[in-house]
Parts: sequence; structure tokens; C-alpha cells
Amino acid sequence: MNEMHEKAKEADGFVFGTPVHYAGASGNMTAFMDRLFYSELGGCQNKNFRLKPAACVMSARRAGTTATFDQMNKYFAIQEMPIITTKYWNMVHGAIPEQVAEDKEGLMNMRILGRNMAFHLKCKEIAMNNGLELPEEEVAVFTNFVR
Repeated sequence: MNEMHEKAKEADGFVFGTPVHYAGASGNMTAFMDRLFYSELGGCQNKNFRLKPAACVMSARRAGTTATFDQMNKYFAIQEMPIITTKYWNMVHGAIPEQVAEDKEGLMNMRILGRNMAFHLKCKEIAMNNGLELPEEEVAVFTNFVR
């Protein structure tokens, strides 16, 4: 995690990809994301991810991608990360790479996702270069449902 956090400091944005296993992100990806974002929340500081755009890409043989899309995007939302989207959900289908290469709609969405990410990064760069500052970060307040 330390190496990833160091890389995240310099990153402009993020794309995380996962195969779909049992209608969710792979176990390896889930463990990675849990550790990465939980360690980032320590001390309530979002410094490595806050307001940096993020996207997830899922690959499945057939189904489970929409549940995985929701699962992955929740990591970004809790870190105040703009979520980059496409015309449809960010997914491709195929049991093997050659089948994914035949998923014309999925590949179209990957191209659109890339362009949308690039556009967002350019907009942010222009804004920052013209004096627009990031919104003030509010100190997190944690409560539970029992009062």
C-alpha cells in the first residue's frame, strides 16, 4: 500500500480494472481496494485521491458487471473522486481476450471512457492554471445511527 500511495500522490487520475467473479470484483481487487481506501481514510485525510477523477472497468464472460460497477464506484465516491463514465457501463464481455476484442459495443465504451477521462483532466488543468482552487476540505465527522 505504501508504494501505491506514493504513486497516487503524483497521479492525475485513476482507472481500476477487474474481472467479475460471482457478480462482484475479484477477491484480489476487493482486498486491494479495501486496504487502499481504508488506509487513505485513516486520519480523515483524502490527500492522495480527493478530487482526482476515477473510472473502473469490468470484464465478464456474461453477467455481474453492473453489481461490480456499483461496488467499485463506491470506493471513489467515499474519497470525493469525480467518477468518469461512458455511454453505457464501463464493461467488456468475453471469456477470453479474443472474445473481448469482438465486443464492439464494449470497445466503443472503452474509447469513450478514455476520451472522457482525458477531457476531465484537461478541464481540471485549465481551471487550476487559471486560478480556480480546489474546494476547501471539510474535516470529517463520524457518527453512527444510534443517538
